[in-house]
Order: sequence, then C-alpha cells, then structure tokens
Amino acid sequence: MIKKIHHAAYRCKNSEETRKFYEDFLELPLTDAFEITETKTGRKTSVLHSFYQMEDGSHIAFFEAPDQPFDFINQHDFDLHIALEVDHAVLVQMYDKGKDIGIETRGISDHGFISSVYFRDPNGYVVELAAKKLRQKNEDKSVNDSSAHKVLREWCERN
Repeated sequence: MIKKIHHAAYRCKNSEETRKFYEDFLELPLTDAFEITETKTGRKTSVLHSFYQMEDGSHIAFFEAPDQPFDFINQHDFDLHIALEVDHAVLVQMYDKGKDIGIETRGISDHGFISSVYFRDPNGYVVELAAKKLRQKNEDKSVNDSSAHKVLREWCERN
C-alpha cells in the first residue's frame, strides 16, 4: 500500500516569490533546492527544483523553468487547489495573517467536516488550509466505508 505523499510538484513563475509565500507566509521551511542542468534523456536545461517541508515530512515542491513555456492561470478551486491540514487555532491565525498582509484570503468556510481558509499563491494556485472538526465516534470514516463508492456510483449513473 502507498504510505503517503513524498512530494507534490508544481511549476512556479519565480522561485523567490514562491519561497516568500510558502516559507515566509505559510511557514513551511525550504529544505532542499537544486538546479537540474540535464534531463534524463541528455537534453541541456536550466530548471530550479525547490522543496518545502510539512510537519509529517512530506513536501510541496516547485519547478522554475524560465526557458520552457507554461501558461500560469488563476485556478478556480474546482480546477486545482492544494489543501494542507492545520489545527483550528492555526487556521484562524493564518486567516488573520493573510488579511493583515494583503494576500488574497477567503474564508473561514464551514464544510461540515472541516473548516477552510483559501489563499492565492504568487503562481495563481489556490492554497486551502483545512482544520478537521471534531466528530462523534460513530461518524468516523474508515477505509472500508462504502458510502464513498455509493456516491460515486450514483454520480456516474446521473452524468
């Protein structure tokens, strides 16, 4: 079975602006960065790959590739967003921090099982901070919970 995400990687426009958001604002430490000068197929390139670590040891990573075209667009939450788990106190703190320093900040949204705050990073990606809500014992979801399959099956039948 797959253990966890090691890293999820995205393109970025500018590694320093990206660092300011992920390290200075979100407080995820920059733990590695290296330049890729040659692809595995032997093509010369110049790409910076940088990694920001979360508490569980997983990373969010970015590639800055100035010589390779990429269409950066402001993503809609339904198209693409990065959801990171935090405690409720941190959620409130980050909401206030985002508003105070002028980062696009939305929320706090109540989704029933989580509360969320949304920010837009310098690349246009939506970053969600999500705090789990306390659930009653009998409401806990398990890996074998068939309700997800039922919802998916019903969706597929209708669409």
